[in-house]
Amino acid sequence: MQRSSSRTRNRAQNRGSKTTTMETMSCLPQKPDPVPPPLKAWSKLWLKTKLQSSLPKQPLPTNPKSQPNKTLISQTLLVSDRTSLLSDQILLQILSKLPKSQRNSNSLVSKRWLNLQGRLIRSIKLLDWEFLVSGRLFARFPNLIHVDVVHGCVISPRNPSGILLTQKMVSFHVDYNVFPSGFAPENYLLSVNEVDFGLRSLASGYPNLRKLMVINASELGLLSVAEECPTLQELELHKCNDQVLRGIAACQNLQILKLVGYVDGFYGSLVSDIGLTIMAQGCRRLVKLELSGCEGSYDGIKAIGQCCQMLEELTITSHRMEGGWLSALSYCENLKTLKFQSCKRIDCSPGPDEHLGYCSTLERLHLERCQLRDKRSVRALFLMCETVREIVFQNCWGLDNDMFSTAGICRRVRFLSLEGCGLLTTQGLEYVIVSWKDLQRLQVVSCNNIKDSEVAPALSVLLSDLKEFMWRPDTKSLLLSNLEGTGMGKKGGRFFEKESRLEILFKKI
Repeated sequence: MQRSSSRTRNRAQNRGSKTTTMETMSCLPQKPDPVPPPLKAWSKLWLKTKLQSSLPKQPLPTNPKSQPNKTLISQTLLVSDRTSLLSDQILLQILSKLPKSQRNSNSLVSKRWLNLQGRLIRSIKLLDWEFLVSGRLFARFPNLIHVDVVHGCVISPRNPSGILLTQKMVSFHVDYNVFPSGFAPENYLLSVNEVDFGLRSLASGYPNLRKLMVINASELGLLSVAEECPTLQELELHKCNDQVLRGIAACQNLQILKLVGYVDGFYGSLVSDIGLTIMAQGCRRLVKLELSGCEGSYDGIKAIGQCCQMLEELTITSHRMEGGWLSALSYCENLKTLKFQSCKRIDCSPGPDEHLGYCSTLERLHLERCQLRDKRSVRALFLMCETVREIVFQNCWGLDNDMFSTAGICRRVRFLSLEGCGLLTTQGLEYVIVSWKDLQRLQVVSCNNIKDSEVAPALSVLLSDLKEFMWRPDTKSLLLSNLEGTGMGKKGGRFFEKESRLEILFKKI
């Protein structure tokens, strides 16, 4: 009974506490329940989004302090080509330090690099004459000082044949018909007026021109070059004659000159003593002179020696001079180098020995691809050059023991080079060089009649005392020297050794 009364008391207490809590909660202010917004129709929503997409977007207002600098944006956009941030002067200095083999690839980077690379070019060989006449040459290469327009003056046919006529400096395609005059027809070259017009444009565009190579020019064209280009120092003139040389005489600062008159199979121009005298009186500062296919005589060479007192090197190529011209070399008082190239003769009538004289300052004598048939003219040449210290024979026909013995006149020789002299023997070589007490250097290449087995003890002692010695007299020794280190040229090498061993084994069995 007691337990039931206690339970009833507890229940009554719990009910009282619940009523008090409910009363306290009812006293607090109550918030109204939020009313949900009315649902919009799907058609209105679709119309609103359609209108917003069709209206232009307006930029959001930003703080002016937070805007990036425009220069920084431009620099970041140009990161792919950082060379554009450099000036032309700095980029030119960088490009000038690169090797010449990279010029073509550098010009393909951009138009700016193409223009800058054109400023670095100083020498050019013109192949298209229209490129000069149109003025594109000056825009593309504004700083040229060496220009070769010989190939640009040659007109190639529209339908070229398979025949290519070639010389050292000129080559062009020809038709199948045979030239009746023995020379290439005139229509294969630009006319004189066209060449002169190009020379006037060239002289006005490049006043600092220093080297020029041209063909079929006239006196007027060369006069324009001489007036506009006072710094011209080197000139190579093809197909020239006495009248053209009047224009050369106006080039007072000319130092190197090459005259090409007659070329067999190409063109025939006459350069005589008159033209040589006019040239010598005008070009008094010449240091190097080459006469190719020129006619002349004693008077022309004498005028050159008297007027061109600074001349140090004279080259005679395929000359057509009269007899007796060789003795006029004694007037060249400062001549140091004398070269003969592709000459069929030296001097057909040199005259008596007492009238020859000699060049006291001459040091080097070179003969290349010459025909040495007349012993009298060869002896006169060595008398004129008895003070030389260097003699070079290269592919000279007719140089046998008897002809080479005349070189013993020159007692001061220190260097001798023999190449392609097939008629000279070991005895002929020994007879001459034993008398040269000052000989220090010797080169013998491709002289088939000079044998190693024929070298005498006196000659071997002389060769052992030389400072510089190259000995490859026959083609077999030349081949072996080229194959040295390759394992070839040893009579089969290991293969033949193996065969010999097998033969010995079979014999034993």
